[in-house]
Amino acid sequence: FELHYQARWQVRSRRLRSAEALLRWRHPTRGMVMPSAFIDLLEESALIEGVGLWAIETACAQLVRWRAEGLLLETVAVNVSTRQLHAVLAILRRCALPPSALELEVTETIFMGDSTRAIAVLNTLRGAGVHIALDDFGTGYSSLSYLHKLPIGILKVDRSYVADLGVRDSALALTRSIVALARALQLQVVAEGVETQQQADLLSGLGCDELQGYLFAKPLDAVAFAAFARRPAETLLVPTT
Repeated sequence: FELHYQARWQVRSRRLRSAEALLRWRHPTRGMVMPSAFIDLLEESALIEGVGLWAIETACAQLVRWRAEGLLLETVAVNVSTRQLHAVLAILRRCALPPSALELEVTETIFMGDSTRAIAVLNTLRGAGVHIALDDFGTGYSSLSYLHKLPIGILKVDRSYVADLGVRDSALALTRSIVALARALQLQVVAEGVETQQQADLLSGLGCDELQGYLFAKPLDAVAFAAFARRPAETLLVPTT
């Protein structure tokens, strides 16, 4: 396994602010394998805990190295399951990374199993300064009922809505409602899967805080990401209205 990193742009400053760490599997014969082909198998086995802990620690250690090299990203985001939450603070201590530099992305699946304990751990992590984001918002059946239970500060608009912006009026209406809901709850909003300038313009106009997607950058390995992020600022910007 290896981690690739995808840039996230802050709309207000129009600058690269953070990155999401994404798991990849470099198979000896099949080449690069995307998570959709193996993540369910990991979730069903005992391997998911070890792989997840490795991903968190690798991402944290990488951010420490980047900062030491002068690449001053504010945060790195990592997807987690309930099986890894207990070890997050210990990982941060080992890496000597401030909790505020880590963003944990959780989904509604956190309510499967012992959700009371998981939420308690998330509360502890947020109290320590770790950012908590609800990923894939709007794809489940009961997303609204979870918002007041989870100690989240960030809401990620699912790519399925973003893909239909400018194509279906309903996608724009739903995305506008999600952003308005997040604002009412004082949550930051990140939109993922941004691939066109039209999508970026619409999302910026709706008030999204950060944008992420192929329009800005594909996921890159650590070396390539650092080289990309060090390019002159004017070559990184994508104009938005």
